Amino acid sequence: MVLLLLTGCDVPGVYRPARPATGGPYTFYVSPDGDDENDGLSPEKPWRTLDHANGVRYQPGDRLRLKGGERFRGSVTLGQDEAGSSTEPVVIESYGTGRATIAPRGTSAITVRNTGGVEIRNVSLVGDRQGLREGVGIAFRNSLPGDRRLDHVRITNVEARGFQNGISIGAEKDAVAGYSDVRISDVSVHHNLEGGLVFYGPEFDADRPAYAHSGLRIERVKAYSNTGDPKSDERNTGSGITLGSVRDAKVMRSVAHDNGTRSAADADEGPEGIWAYDSTRVVLENNRSYRNRTGSRVDGGGFGLDNNVSSSVMQYNLAYDNDGPGFLIYSGQATGAHKNNIVRFNMSWDDARKLPEYGGIVAYGSRLTNLDIYHNTVVMRSEDLASSEVAGKRPPALRLRDGMRGVRVHNNIFATDGGPLIEAQSSYKPSTLRLQGNVYYSTGPWSLEWGTRRFKALDLWRTTSRQETLDGEPTGSSDDPCLLGLAAPTTDGAGPMNLVPDCQDEVPVGLDPEELGVDVGPLDYFGNRVPQSLTAGAAQKRTADDVAP
Repeated sequence: MVLLLLTGCDVPGVYRPARPATGGPYTFYVSPDGDDENDGLSPEKPWRTLDHANGVRYQPGDRLRLKGGERFRGSVTLGQDEAGSSTEPVVIESYGTGRATIAPRGTSAITVRNTGGVEIRNVSLVGDRQGLREGVGIAFRNSLPGDRRLDHVRITNVEARGFQNGISIGAEKDAVAGYSDVRISDVSVHHNLEGGLVFYGPEFDADRPAYAHSGLRIERVKAYSNTGDPKSDERNTGSGITLGSVRDAKVMRSVAHDNGTRSAADADEGPEGIWAYDSTRVVLENNRSYRNRTGSRVDGGGFGLDNNVSSSVMQYNLAYDNDGPGFLIYSGQATGAHKNNIVRFNMSWDDARKLPEYGGIVAYGSRLTNLDIYHNTVVMRSEDLASSEVAGKRPPALRLRDGMRGVRVHNNIFATDGGPLIEAQSSYKPSTLRLQGNVYYSTGPWSLEWGTRRFKALDLWRTTSRQETLDGEPTGSSDDPCLLGLAAPTTDGAGPMNLVPDCQDEVPVGLDPEELGVDVGPLDYFGNRVPQSLTAGAAQKRTADDVAP
């Protein structure tokens, strides 16, 4: 996918009220019962309007404080001559009780242009009808020449709704660099038109890869009901969290749900819950993404590593009840830049509800190399799919399509209620794609599609494909992994415990990672230490060290 964004950032006039001639930093207060003739330097003598406060040239260490529980018309803009620093940031925040609300007129609420060292916290941002098309709740924009990233961005305890994008951070025009040392936490971005939280940068050049943003930590973000634009059929809209042109980024303990419900029906690209493109060293960890939709015949999934993503990891995540795939690894551009990625210890439950041409985990693309998919648990129940769009089609637990090499799939649990366990576009040789130590279980007829052939038993497929062997010995099984999720209802309250094996006898054992030459990491889906003797799937047996005394 390629993400294009409108900036939605208008710069107000240049009038600047008087600032104390000496000293500082200063804290300025704004309240509806204030007066713009006041000095604004105390809660007792606040200014009244944002228009007045917006004229101040803020300096390192200054604070703009808005009275909590009150609503302020207008917007706030910080420009290039108002830089803070990591030790003395410019801060925008509420004071008193509750959050202050900034409600701009048809534009963005807070715009930070060509400067860093800014912290925004404990405010609500609410757009109007025009803002839904043209505004951004919080917009950070770097259009400066050169490759120096602007440093130190903090956005905490903020709500942004009713805009084109809730929060967006981008390098625009001819700029190469964006922002570094970015921390976004405890944020809610919802009921926006095109996206919740968005990072973007210049067009990716595989011969000279560069990334606009670096050092991102995104934690406890809720991105939901960002609908997508039914009129935007030339680009994707309606995602929850989107990372474009980033290096060294982590998204953790965040939730994306019910996004993309009104995205364009004719779009060639669709939305995802949480995804990255044109990026490197991204970690998506301990997140949930569910009930995400697409208006078209593409995407609408939970998590994705899209075009030109390298050295990245999706781990310990839960996806369910999405229109598209639970986890998508995709390269639509033959750049060779999609490589060295890992998908491990995740759970997918009843995904591809609208689009059975996907599946629980889907991997394919042009010149995609060195992908490891291991210790995931995928349950696909499709017998109850009754819509005309999917009638007669059963999405697989794992879908593999052409264009890849160096792919290893091992120690996963793939379970269905009669749908195909795997649908592979070609009869891949082990030198191109290797499956080992996986569990293939179905409560209905056992089915696996391998190129042009359909197999009804593991043994026959193993013999024909030369998959599921190690040093000439058979691996993998079709034993029952005892997952309650094969029968339990899919609801938010059910949680991932229904995807934990509950066998009285032994759960199917996975292969030793040392035999496979794989570093599985220290933890399983639930944060338990990975034992020496591994079982298949995302949940491992708890060791004595994991049990509290």
